Amino acid sequence: MAGHRCAGKPGTTSRAKPPLPGDPMTTSQDTTRKTAGSGRKKKKQRYDVSFYHDWCKACGICMAFCPREIILADRTGKPEITDPDRCVGCRFCELHCPDFAITVSERTPRRRKNDA
Repeated sequence: MAGHRCAGKPGTTSRAKPPLPGDPMTTSQDTTRKTAGSGRKKKKQRYDVSFYHDWCKACGICMAFCPREIILADRTGKPEITDPDRCVGCRFCELHCPDFAITVSERTPRRRKNDA
């Protein structure tokens, strides 16, 4: 083993690896670049969740998969949205519904007071 050298022993050379994007040493530099933009806050996207209660069999999958826990059962056991502004639009409920009874869509701004 005359030609074998181990790292850390005298006479060995080692190169430092370049920093990776998620490296703790570089995250402080990355965050300063990201926050030094125009200074405007990005508006939070809102979502509307609608149910087709005629298609729903009240299996509870949507309630179990909702990460924000905004879908709860009403008195009949059917799902209902408790706080629609907390929806993050992940569409887990829509994707996992076996009855295709849920639709998640981006909320569009209302232009007039009397828009429905």
